[in-house]
Amino acid sequence: MAVTRNISATYRGPGRVVTGLLALGQREDRALAYLMSGCIIVFIAQMPRLAREAHLSGEDLNMLMGATLMAWVLIAPLVLYCLAAVTHLVAKLFRGQGTHYGARLALFWALLAASPLMLLNGLVAGFVGPGIELQAVGFLWFAFFCWFWLGGLIAAERGQE
Repeated sequence: MAVTRNISATYRGPGRVVTGLLALGQREDRALAYLMSGCIIVFIAQMPRLAREAHLSGEDLNMLMGATLMAWVLIAPLVLYCLAAVTHLVAKLFRGQGTHYGARLALFWALLAASPLMLLNGLVAGFVGPGIELQAVGFLWFAFFCWFWLGGLIAAERGQE
């Protein structure tokens, strides 16, 4: 199934989508592609906010974008790999039957699937700025991300490989 169809299906049932992705077999290249795509989209979502900050503060936009690019494309993937490993170990304490790959896939897919809301968050941050609107959209993104991640992690830890 196409990635865009899987993203829209995730909004209806994240566990089913992750189960379907796991049924395709363990492919680390696919998980890495989901992770890097999600991180790049998050970086792109930050651009309107960075442009606003550069304009209001007089800072160099290129420096802000370079730091954000390094954070989301180089550092965040390492942090997310570690976070997936920790959540898998915690799931093992609760009798999880999945693999490290399943935990990684659930987290990486949640980041990619929630990216449309992150893009909306970036637009609100850039065009509206700080305020209740930005907080509401940020909370909405975080709630959906957590739902996708936990739903996928539960499905992955059921051990349906």
